[in-house]
Amino acid sequence: MPYRLFAHSHLQNLLFYILSPLCNLSPQHNPNPKLQRLFQVSTKMAPTLSTANFADPAEVTEFVVNKGNGVKGLSETGIKALPDQYIQPFEERLINKFVNETDEAIPVIDMSDPNENKVAEAICDAAEKWGFFQVINHGVPLDVLDNVKAATHRFFNLPVEEKSRFTKENSLTTNVRFGTSFSPRAEKALEWKDYLSLFFVSEAEAEQFWPDVCKNEALEYMNKSKTMVRKLLEYLGKNLNVKELDETKESLFMGSIRVNLNYYPICPNPDLTVGVGRHSDVSSLTILLQDQIGGLHVRSLSSGNWVHVPPVPGSFVINIGDAMQILSNGRYKSVEHRVLANGSNNRISVPIFVNPKPESVIGPLPEVIANGEEPIYKDVVYSDYVRYFFKKAHDGKKTVDFAKI
Repeated sequence: MPYRLFAHSHLQNLLFYILSPLCNLSPQHNPNPKLQRLFQVSTKMAPTLSTANFADPAEVTEFVVNKGNGVKGLSETGIKALPDQYIQPFEERLINKFVNETDEAIPVIDMSDPNENKVAEAICDAAEKWGFFQVINHGVPLDVLDNVKAATHRFFNLPVEEKSRFTKENSLTTNVRFGTSFSPRAEKALEWKDYLSLFFVSEAEAEQFWPDVCKNEALEYMNKSKTMVRKLLEYLGKNLNVKELDETKESLFMGSIRVNLNYYPICPNPDLTVGVGRHSDVSSLTILLQDQIGGLHVRSLSSGNWVHVPPVPGSFVINIGDAMQILSNGRYKSVEHRVLANGSNNRISVPIFVNPKPESVIGPLPEVIANGEEPIYKDVVYSDYVRYFFKKAHDGKKTVDFAKI
């Protein structure tokens, strides 16, 4: 294609992508009447909230957040237009249009390869260059994965009265939390996701407080994954001159664990919102089980493109978290990622967040800076770091600045 024609067609596409989302917004999001009139000639406007099920935006917040219906309940009312609270800023909607325009792919690593040095090298290389990779033949029984996915659907299919027993206001423990979006009271635009968060303290505590419909499956999923998690941390640690994962290092790398059950219901206008906004995790490692729907995108460190992470049956998606980036003094990369909303399918995912203990002090490991490498992060108490992350909306990679020197 001649360059001028190529450039012209892409300019047209860019203008379309920039302008067309705006015509679907309510007047306060698109104050330019000329722009609206221009597109009303050729584009059928999406119905506004006032023509749907709720007369007032405050009713949506009350229904979704305060009454515990979540976006699953909102989706099941049959709404035809996205409520204003979920419409993302322009730059996020623009990313939605371009996320799939790359042939890049994160590495897929077979952990059953008999050449263990080759496996370890591939994992460490991916941790440095991508911050993300998928693992197959990882040793976790596939029926365990199927069981926890089925349990996730069971929990979210409970009546709202049952799920609401686990909201922040009603839960008998702070270690179990049913919620929606990320941090609704801090966000200017909400995210199209519901979740159940299960912080592991002990088997006895889980038996007492975790929901009956999913606790056994979630515990089995967590416990059966520990051998794989240890192996991953051993590989990553040895590359940082950590000779063994002793009790001290185990406490630092994997001293606390949280399992989340995530639910992304069908969305009426998926191009206008996100399932999860741009962020990096605060964990050491995140172990993600996703279903067959897809929607997770990772920002390539080399190109800046958003790269889709396609579901691979029986696999885990592994990503480096901020804690590991800090401990490795930036050698391993905690990378921005986001999740698209979906207009035709409900999606679930089940991440395990492998974290330091809350009271741990994280900073560049002595083994990393022993050879004179200059530390780029200061020592911070991990619970302080996590508190800073959760008190604000998702904002890309800005959280890690909290620990920078």
